[in-house]
Amino acid sequence: MDLFKAIRERRSIRKYKPAPISDGDLNRVLEAARWAPSWANTQCCRFVAVRDKELRAKLAQTLPERNPARAAIGQAPIVIVTCAYLGKSGCFKGEPATDKGDWFMFDVALAMQNLTLAAHALGLGTVHVGFFDARKAAELVSLPEGMAVVELIPLGWPDEQGKAPVRMELPELVSYDKFGKNF
Repeated sequence: MDLFKAIRERRSIRKYKPAPISDGDLNRVLEAARWAPSWANTQCCRFVAVRDKELRAKLAQTLPERNPARAAIGQAPIVIVTCAYLGKSGCFKGEPATDKGDWFMFDVALAMQNLTLAAHALGLGTVHVGFFDARKAAELVSLPEGMAVVELIPLGWPDEQGKAPVRMELPELVSYDKFGKNF
């Protein structure tokens, strides 16, 4: 699949078919995440691929009832629990190197963008889930100290057609040379 087409057509999917995902397809999307850039190649991201139905149901309970992705966590055949080592990315000798602090969120976002685009290229659906109890999710997957759960990504065969959101036009987003200056 063409990269630009994948970027334009990838949608958030919140309903999944019960069909399993092969180890090969799972490894392909995880491999895409592995190749994402990271601060000074620190590679702080870690992934827990949850196939266990009971554990997925418990992870779903970490989402508030009003979160529209709650059902997807229990329904998708795999949930990727995306984690990061803290104090590693964006740091020099254990201290933040910039005014942005710890860069683990940036590194996770880069990896998850790769993963979601790779999944879409294979015909799989995903949705980024950030509205959940991360501490409880960390307990459920036995995450060690010094790490945080950043995001949950259900992964499965779509059982719905995603809708394209309205996007701003480039002139609304882009300035040239100085903020607010457009051509």
